[in-house]
Amino acid sequence: MFGYSIVQLARRHAGRLDHPLRHTLVNMYKPMTRMPCIFHRWIERWLRKWRTVSVLIEVDDDEGIEALTEAERNHFRMKTHYHFRHVPIWSATVTPAALEQLLENPKVKKVYLNRTIKAVLNNAVPSANAKHVTVNETELSGKGVTIAIVDTGIDPHPDLEGRITAFVDLVNGKTAPYDDNGHGTHCAGDAAGNGRMSDGLYAGPAYEANLVGVKVLNRSGMGTLETIMRGIEWCIDYNKKNPANPIHIISLSLGGEPQPFPAENDDPLVQVAERAWENGIVVCAAAGNEGPNYGTIASPGISDRIITVGALDDRDTASTRTDDAVAPFSSRGPTRYGVTKPDLVVPGVNIISLRAPRSFLDKMNKQSRVGDYYMSMSGTSMATPICAGIVALMLQAKPDATPDEIKQALRDSADLWKERDPNVYGAGYVNAKRAIEQLLKR
Repeated sequence: MFGYSIVQLARRHAGRLDHPLRHTLVNMYKPMTRMPCIFHRWIERWLRKWRTVSVLIEVDDDEGIEALTEAERNHFRMKTHYHFRHVPIWSATVTPAALEQLLENPKVKKVYLNRTIKAVLNNAVPSANAKHVTVNETELSGKGVTIAIVDTGIDPHPDLEGRITAFVDLVNGKTAPYDDNGHGTHCAGDAAGNGRMSDGLYAGPAYEANLVGVKVLNRSGMGTLETIMRGIEWCIDYNKKNPANPIHIISLSLGGEPQPFPAENDDPLVQVAERAWENGIVVCAAAGNEGPNYGTIASPGISDRIITVGALDDRDTASTRTDDAVAPFSSRGPTRYGVTKPDLVVPGVNIISLRAPRSFLDKMNKQSRVGDYYMSMSGTSMATPICAGIVALMLQAKPDATPDEIKQALRDSADLWKERDPNVYGAGYVNAKRAIEQLLKR
């Protein structure tokens, strides 16, 4: 099999093809193992010209773009789809023959498989010391701050009424807010639900913050690398068009398995998340739910710049720390690049938040419903938007704070455990009140 041209292609250009793409190319030959050898040459010729793969192509400069144009002109089955404006990457559908032509040009820097990415409040808010936080005798509520929930969408729940200020659907192209999965709606409530339908009991920290729904995951909670990156880039572009009412925070309760790139910033999802950070948007990302094994932090949480959030089990107690522990499922560091992660831990077990009626999760988890308007879920997916809600309180207290200042204040103010591994607990257990106090001292 190693004599086949597509296998040779994968081996010859291994440094410029990410691991999932190399694996996909080699697996094209699997059906041939059940066929007589006499047909192999004919089948391989067909594979090279007709079989397509969805990829992301990183180019160096204009010469790389010209290489894309030329390959698309020479191979009728190849098609470019989307040009990312904040990172030098194009999405495309390519054949092995088109891929081979592209890789002949040194200005084509790297090619990635457009792989799959997936979606990974009672006592949670008070236990994070995020309830009734006051500054200058004013209770902080996230008012004037906007959080983008990049997820499965947002259902127009009564607890969010009047506060979903924008919505974009990069999956089905709909214009009105909706959530056919339910994950994004729960996350929106984790961050900014006001508890209207529970007399304030199930409220997020930033209960007056505005929300922007960015649907990048489908009904099953799955998406592609391209769609997630487009969602983050959409947030950056939204701010350029709406400077008076920008997105201040991006909450990413999703992630993919990190790939063995030579450097952390070779990961395209990390690249675009860090572009958002550099553009003044605080990015909170889930650590992942692959614990208790070490080295399991998901992408883009592997970034050394953004805030990576692990999940704490607060044992359903609001005040004591003595019985709290990191949830067994919460992913551990370090990243494969030696970065200590997560940055901190936030309550993420049995979190009661908003229910999206008739959504996929609502139908599949009827036992998790709490009354007519809420449901209980666990995961770093829940911890992340609670952290985003706390960041909204911090930005309300100090609107000109930079993402780096926010992250440092969160880490410096966390409640510590003695003799605990930072690759499990990060800097410690989030303490919203103390984080705000730290920020205002800077």
